[in-house]
Amino acid sequence: QVQLVESGGGLVQAGGSLRLSCVASGTIFSINRMGWYRQAPGKQRELVATITSGGSTDYADSVKGRFTISRDDAKNTVYLQMNSLKPEDTAVHYCNVELRTDRFSRNNYWGQGTQVTVSS
Repeated sequence: QVQLVESGGGLVQAGGSLRLSCVASGTIFSINRMGWYRQAPGKQRELVATITSGGSTDYADSVKGRFTISRDDAKNTVYLQMNSLKPEDTAVHYCNVELRTDRFSRNNYWGQGTQVTVSS
């Protein structure tokens, strides 16, 4: 079994910063892509940022220049540093990890979500 545990969400004023963390644990053979998604009330879940096993990153246009995704493979952890936060960043943020539990399998896992609220 695999578990993803997120932390770091909270309430912050506009212009402030937060750092989200997501730790993967369980039977893990290797981790491929890691990423963050978010879902605001009444809206669909959307991509925020992803990072491949080789370190290539991709960002939603709305967060480019403000957010930075990184990973620590020794700790099976992905981070999202969020700076210059805006009220429109308010959403539940979800960690997503694509990994193998053995050399033959590849599955996608989601965290439970962490709330980020930005006040104006």
